[in-house]
Amino acid sequence: MRSADLLILGATQVVTVDGGRATTKRGAREMNDLRVIEDGAIAVKRGRVAAVGTTNEILQGWHGMQRLHCRGRAVLPGFVDAHTHPVFAKPRDDEFAMRCRGEDYEAILAAGGGIHASARALRTRRVSELARDVAERLDSMLRHGTVAVEAKSGYGLTLASEMASLRAIRRAAARHPITAVRTFLGAHVVPQEYAGRRKAYIDLVIHEMLPRVAKQKLATFCDVFVEKGAFSVAEARKILRAGKRLGLRPKVHADQFRDSGGARLAAELKAISVEHVDATGPAGMRALAKARVVPVLLPSASLFTHLKHVPNARALIEAGCAVALATDFNPGTSPTENLQLVASLGCTLLGMTPEEVITAITRNAAAACGLGDTHGRIAVGRPAHLVIIDAPSYVHIPYRMGTNLVHQVLVNGRVVVDGGRLAEV
Repeated sequence: MRSADLLILGATQVVTVDGGRATTKRGAREMNDLRVIEDGAIAVKRGRVAAVGTTNEILQGWHGMQRLHCRGRAVLPGFVDAHTHPVFAKPRDDEFAMRCRGEDYEAILAAGGGIHASARALRTRRVSELARDVAERLDSMLRHGTVAVEAKSGYGLTLASEMASLRAIRRAAARHPITAVRTFLGAHVVPQEYAGRRKAYIDLVIHEMLPRVAKQKLATFCDVFVEKGAFSVAEARKILRAGKRLGLRPKVHADQFRDSGGARLAAELKAISVEHVDATGPAGMRALAKARVVPVLLPSASLFTHLKHVPNARALIEAGCAVALATDFNPGTSPTENLQLVASLGCTLLGMTPEEVITAITRNAAAACGLGDTHGRIAVGRPAHLVIIDAPSYVHIPYRMGTNLVHQVLVNGRVVVDGGRLAEV
């Protein structure tokens, strides 16, 4: 008998999302293969998975100082949210009401709302205030089963406020169970004070913001919003190449409202991910699959902004892409921290299978954040980042639309959410 610190026993399912040598699961066959163990169990030692098998197999080979009995519940890898904007100063509920009355998001943005409104509010806030708010938002994400996030700046649009945003994420995450990977999004839109001086703002991003971010190690990725009203493909290429030279791997906001070539740019630059892709056409999809760029789909944003089209998840999967899903948590176009809701929308709005959406919020999402070696699946030797849900099957996650099914969350083998509440850690 081998010794473990914790035995997790009697799970109706242990959904490992394991198998294969690649970081991601690509295409329909791989994304539908969850490697589920019925009546499953896990042995945890020093914060890592020491063994996975049936309850009988684990009990025959392991004894543990602590035992956690699942009692009809399923165990999955902790969820990974691959696209969030957690640094902002105030909600934009007024714009929500405007859109409900028929106003268009792009028109609101052009009139000084949207990202511009968030920028005006954020610039008045201190790093300590921003970090406090980010920590509260991470708490909510954790209660919904999320153990890692990609967290973007982009609501400051000045040198000082962009640095403050990234420092706020770093400060909040340093004391939090959630892993937060930081992305610099100074090229979200051209701020209003640079109207008519686009080149000057792009020069500021390239020659002042990016070097400062890289020198201070404030971000892992550099992102650009490629869209009418934001940045062109040529402008984005210039910014992303500059970031790449400084060691920041590219990400691209692309094709949310129209096929503007952003997905093809992401493929060209070997970006780690491309995000939104609501309007990406067949050529862009083929390019993404060939370049092995992870498309991160954001159906809650598509729904919330009343878009007439949604990402073609089926075409992306059939093209051989490793599709991920994310909340796009932000104050204007997707104010939800609930990846379980996004999984449901993946099935009902995008036509994905339950198995595909589970892969999309675990293993593929982890890869889109550069966390494929530590998050997104349950396997021997990997950190024990786990979610135990109040349901007998993973299918209940998309089926129970909008319901938070999380019973317990473990990070590095320690219970950080218990009975749906944050635990003392």
